[in-house]
Amino acid sequence: MALSVFDLFKIGVGPSSSHTVAPMRAAYRFVEVLQQRRDLEKVKQIKIYLYGSLSSTGIGHATDKATLLGLMGNDPETINILESHLTLEHDLNSKILKIAGTHSIPFDANQDILFIDEALPYHPNAMKIIAFDQQKNEVYANTYYSIGGGFILDESHIDQGSFIEDKTQIPYPFQSAKELLALCKKYQFSISYLMLENEKSWRTETEIREKIMAIWHVMQSCIQSGLQHDGILAGGLNVKRRAKSIHQRLLRKEHSNLIATTFNAMEWVNLFALAVNEENAAGGRVVTAPTNGAAGIIPAVLSYYVNFSEDESEDTIVKFFLSAAAVGILCKLNASISGAEVGCQGEVGSACAMASAGLAEILNGTPEQVEHAAEIGLEHNLGLTCDPVGGLVQIPCIERNAIAAVKAINAAQMALNGDGEHYVSLDKVIQTMKETGKDMSDKYKETSKGGLAVNSIEC
Repeated sequence: MALSVFDLFKIGVGPSSSHTVAPMRAAYRFVEVLQQRRDLEKVKQIKIYLYGSLSSTGIGHATDKATLLGLMGNDPETINILESHLTLEHDLNSKILKIAGTHSIPFDANQDILFIDEALPYHPNAMKIIAFDQQKNEVYANTYYSIGGGFILDESHIDQGSFIEDKTQIPYPFQSAKELLALCKKYQFSISYLMLENEKSWRTETEIREKIMAIWHVMQSCIQSGLQHDGILAGGLNVKRRAKSIHQRLLRKEHSNLIATTFNAMEWVNLFALAVNEENAAGGRVVTAPTNGAAGIIPAVLSYYVNFSEDESEDTIVKFFLSAAAVGILCKLNASISGAEVGCQGEVGSACAMASAGLAEILNGTPEQVEHAAEIGLEHNLGLTCDPVGGLVQIPCIERNAIAAVKAINAAQMALNGDGEHYVSLDKVIQTMKETGKDMSDKYKETSKGGLAVNSIEC
């Protein structure tokens, strides 16, 4: 059983990997099964049940629309965002749903999508889809769990004891940072090289590099799109997009040479992260890294390196992503990257650790220094709650990415100033994140029932 770098980095759409990308993928898979069973034409009605966190913040995260888009035959990686939303709006007004883009049935969103606060036992992010025939008999039904970062499980996989469906045997398996460091020491590998060798179990090196560079291209495009758009983000909070105006101001400062280089660099890091997360909040195309809510951290840190070192070689980009993925895999395997399960420490905290590791790697850190960088990045996000105001990935999510991106750079710098020895291991911090998430009240785990989501409301 193994996870790939491309399980952690997936091209999708905003605003949430757990609440938007995963429900769309689940619904898309639901339709695939109907087609495989040749039951699509039998379907005359569909009911959608959203449970727990998917219910609490489903509207704000567009879970309902994402599910319908999946049923219409859209996949998060390839969806034409503007065209598909226009089609969906037309169909909702007409009270029809065109399953797989071909089979039309009557559909009233107010009656056929049910929001249920109750959480199902396996995971707080759960949804059930039921298809009925003309006589109201069940044609097909399945329950799906969105377990963070766009990962989904259905009922058939719950009892397998692992969320990993892939049974590929990799040459250098590891379940902990301790095991990862031991392998690197034994074979004299860097973390990125070990990850590359494991990735070859699925793809050729050329394919791996091409796919990583494609992901990097989407991240860069997302930043550029964020720098070009302004206005108010939808959702009712009247949050202004700031990246465009900040970008223009920074360009003016650069031209006037009025600002110190170091401070200027941090402003650019903030800008890159804000640009990505404003795009995510607007429902644009982003890369889940490892979640949408934390999507701005890794591109901001890598853009910082590329822009201020002028090193944009393919080798550098590939090493960064491979090392970052190693840390993300450890967080996913041994704790969680789901805000609904462990709070924002699992999203922003994991992304910060991943970015720290990636940066330390391409700055020629040893495996021990890379692990230390990740440990610092995660340790100082422990206990971070997920309390989005209005159930939207806007406040505090957008600014939180910028803060964590700067923190990731600092973590890498601190680790590289040492020799890799430190008191608390990355494994211990990941375990602490898991235990802290268990102890955390549900109102602080993506339900918008506590924290800033409640206290920010003006009476």
